[in-house]
Amino acid sequence: MHFIEWYPRGYGVAFKIKEKLFETQSSYQRIEIYETEGFGKLLVLEGTVQLVEQGEESYHEPLVHPVMLAHPNPRKVLIIGGGDGGTLREVLKHKTVEKAIMVEIDEMVVEISKIYLGIDRGAFDDPRAEVVIGDGVEYIKRAEEKFDVIIIDSTDPVGPAKQLFSEEFYRHAYEVLNSEGILITQSGSVYLFTNELLDAYSAMKSVFDRVYYFSFPVIGYASPWSFLVGIKGSIDFEKIDMNRAKELELVYYDPERHETLFQMPKYVKELLEGKLKL
Repeated sequence: MHFIEWYPRGYGVAFKIKEKLFETQSSYQRIEIYETEGFGKLLVLEGTVQLVEQGEESYHEPLVHPVMLAHPNPRKVLIIGGGDGGTLREVLKHKTVEKAIMVEIDEMVVEISKIYLGIDRGAFDDPRAEVVIGDGVEYIKRAEEKFDVIIIDSTDPVGPAKQLFSEEFYRHAYEVLNSEGILITQSGSVYLFTNELLDAYSAMKSVFDRVYYFSFPVIGYASPWSFLVGIKGSIDFEKIDMNRAKELELVYYDPERHETLFQMPKYVKELLEGKLKL
């Protein structure tokens, strides 16, 4: 038995499966949990791989720690999505954090992740954490408090999640950041979602003071996987706080090699910089 997620152009990512542990249809999506042969449990939403238990840090660490370490004092963090709890867990590793709000639209993802995955490792019960069940787009529009860091841990930049990569959404996000703030979003497969990456980059550049892009190899995804970082104020994303980095126990992201994040295929870099057209 196997599970395959098909990407554009006939590219697939496959796992050998021991058994299906759970399947249901929530109000928003089909949720499946599998036991794989070599990577522990697999979370699938609407047919797309969200994470594998053994290796999920290869996604959550680069999504969280580079921006947290680049911000001089990240006290308040907003997470959009991330119902499995992995992003919240990594955010709360930072001692500077006083409050972390996670806004997840599908409560069932949170509950099923608690039962079958447990990758939050107690993060949902941390007194600094607040879980809000609701639409992240609407939350950003109506938010009255300000944040130091915003992390968009959504599904791919296609279909229902596409509005999370729009110029309108980024404008609202920019407004709820403090004067020195930073936003990060995952932005899809470098090779297979190139157009979506370019669109999101263009939308973000029209809003933020500076925008950075980087990639990272993620287990279970059509890697390399892309990430976009928007800066409000004077934060330099190429520089991180190594003193705070030494307090973290990490598996995949290496703060001492932070500069290696910015390696991007030459043609993709030229596309992003407008030197090449598709």
